[in-house]
Amino acid sequence: MHTIIPIVVLVFTYLALSENFQLSNLMVGIIIAIGVLSLLRIPRRTVKWARLPLAFLALAIFFGTLLRNVVRSGIHMGLLVLNPKMPIKSGIVKIPAICESELGRAINAHTITLAPGELFVEMDRDGGMFIHSLDVDLTEKQAEASQRIQGSLLKKIFD
Repeated sequence: MHTIIPIVVLVFTYLALSENFQLSNLMVGIIIAIGVLSLLRIPRRTVKWARLPLAFLALAIFFGTLLRNVVRSGIHMGLLVLNPKMPIKSGIVKIPAICESELGRAINAHTITLAPGELFVEMDRDGGMFIHSLDVDLTEKQAEASQRIQGSLLKKIFD
């Protein structure tokens, strides 16, 4: 049962992307799914059903926060680029780790990259992230509050 659900999900994803629902294509999808799962060792995690509704609520809030940050950063970058003085102060900023799980850290790094004007560069051994920003002052000012909110949501989702 541990591997059947991921196989089914991968096969349905393969069929949806290929738009070919013939039996031969279904068999190819099953072979690909088994091959992918044999390369990836998925750790067994017990589902804590009592905290699942809270995790889904935190996920919805996380996506809302992400959307707000992307729109706000996009507007700021548009104003920054259209300004005739071009007040760009680019540089690298270190943001401390906010989540214990590797998956939470990876998702946090990708959400930072989604915001216009910021790009995830590297993560150190402690989980601190180095971010390239076009407006270092704004990133340093907003990073702590934003990371605190996203960190609490990611902990509710993954920990």
